[in-house]
Amino acid sequence: MKEYSLVFPGQGSQSLNMLASFSSHSSLVDHYCQRASDVLGYDIASLIANGPEERLNQTEYTQPALLVAGVIAWKIWTSHTQRLPTFVAGHSLGEYTALTCAGVIDFEDAVNLVRLRGQFMQNAVPVGEGAMAAIVGLDNDDVLRLCSTIARSEELSPANFNSIGQVVIAGKRAAVESAVSSAKNAGAKIATLLPMSVPSHCHLMLPAAEKLRDALSEIHFSLPNVPVINNVDVMVEISVEKIKSALVRQLYSPVRWVETIQLLSSHGVNAVIECGPGKVLSGLIKRIDKSLQVFSIVQEERLKEFLLEEGKSSC
Repeated sequence: MKEYSLVFPGQGSQSLNMLASFSSHSSLVDHYCQRASDVLGYDIASLIANGPEERLNQTEYTQPALLVAGVIAWKIWTSHTQRLPTFVAGHSLGEYTALTCAGVIDFEDAVNLVRLRGQFMQNAVPVGEGAMAAIVGLDNDDVLRLCSTIARSEELSPANFNSIGQVVIAGKRAAVESAVSSAKNAGAKIATLLPMSVPSHCHLMLPAAEKLRDALSEIHFSLPNVPVINNVDVMVEISVEKIKSALVRQLYSPVRWVETIQLLSSHGVNAVIECGPGKVLSGLIKRIDKSLQVFSIVQEERLKEFLLEEGKSSC
């Protein structure tokens, strides 16, 4: 029997009509979209299906949409097997989805929380002043040196350690643009600005983190029923206060995704299932550890094979 984990994607995995891949579970989709819409005050199913795309890509709308999609994916998965994963983890926003699916945050509270998180992030830095960029082909130390030579740490820093040789940086736009140019000169295979509306996981998010701390203090958290690996410390916490603290620090600290996947492997996990729309995390995981079997909820035929191997033929 395989030891498996589920992982939940963050911003960048959204797309128009991304719930279409769950069309065979329409009643489940309708149920969770309606519950989310009641909290948000707008029709989230319509936004996901019809856009406009510019609105869906705005952080305060992207975050609830991806959380809803991730929870639906989780419910689809748990309808096929009663065996809980060894761990769950989420990339950035995906950590909130992981906590929701692990029973830490009620669904309605989570929808409202990520809506607020998105608003806090969007308001922390005026549009156009911040930026993010992906750098592929340089090692972590090269990227750290590049950032330190261009600007002070609070203006430019690594934001996501996504896979081996792929780092996302964030900070003031001028500093990020300078880093892109320097990375190309240093031999990066890819160095390009990302279409993000806010510079996440850097010190520019400190004002948003303080507001998030206040919002978290008003929300009831339960103990997780599945171990959740957090982004900021790459640890499993069972203390509610420590879980909340990690979420606050996550906002201005890098996502340590490579270490997260390495931790799964070190604990005997040999299969990882991406629980959400698309296959962004699947691609990253394959580059981090080729020994892991990687699946996506949207790959129904491959999931059937996995469940049959597990002795579960109900898919």
